[in-house]
Amino acid sequence: MPVKSYKPYTPSRRHMTSADYSELTRDRPEKKLTRGLRKTGGRNNTGTIMVRHIGGGHKRSYRLIDFKRDKDGVPGKVVSIEYDPNRSARICLIHYADGDKRYILHPVGLKVGDAVASGSGAEIKTGNALALENIPDGSFIHNIELLPGKGAQMVRSAGAQAQLMGKDGPYAHIKLPSGEIRLLPRGCRATLGQISNIEHDTINYGKAGRTRHRGERPTVRGGAMNAVDHPLGGGRGKSKGGNHPKSPWNQLAKGLKTREKKKVWGWMILQDRRRNKMAAVPV
Repeated sequence: MPVKSYKPYTPSRRHMTSADYSELTRDRPEKKLTRGLRKTGGRNNTGTIMVRHIGGGHKRSYRLIDFKRDKDGVPGKVVSIEYDPNRSARICLIHYADGDKRYILHPVGLKVGDAVASGSGAEIKTGNALALENIPDGSFIHNIELLPGKGAQMVRSAGAQAQLMGKDGPYAHIKLPSGEIRLLPRGCRATLGQISNIEHDTINYGKAGRTRHRGERPTVRGGAMNAVDHPLGGGRGKSKGGNHPKSPWNQLAKGLKTREKKKVWGWMILQDRRRNKMAAVPV
């Protein structure tokens, strides 16, 4: 995906970049595969802000994505490649031989007219979904399930890909984009290939108005707030206060490990994403 830059005829245009959307083949979604999306502003049913920096933004509809890829034995054909405002990845519309239509995440190299399939009998090629036990070691995959049949929950954003390192007994070894190596049941499904829109993280929005158009509200520094609103707030003028960086809820930031040490699935993590620490695999 080429990145489009602009002539600096205004200060905001000087560093602004955007995708050129040249890979898209359709500008309107399949109506039967969309649902209305109500805005929450980051608030719950009582009006309390639960998630900050959410509000406004352009009206959008939700696209129903097939994360399970459970159309076993039914061949499908890529009809279009589309933009999805709800995620960083592109999506593509699949028409199956039985008349069903579904959206899937668009992998790199999959073009309009290509065939896709799911299940144990599917060919080993980009866009096809198989169980980990049927995928060759060393393959790059995305859209990965944590539990068989639950639907994909990992490696779903633009440019993401994981690698199948090998198989050992009832588990497969997966190296995630973060560097973490973990075990997954061999029956979990994954899709071959890398997700498209690889250069998504290089986009520079250039101005505040473009960020607000995406539904993101401003982020205010804690030190600029009053003492009642933030642990780092208050003081005369611009004062640091000498405190360690904290969240508005007084939780230490920049280095505090928040992941619970003892979880049911903790033993499935073989290598931590931050250090080369290998865990013992139970027999």
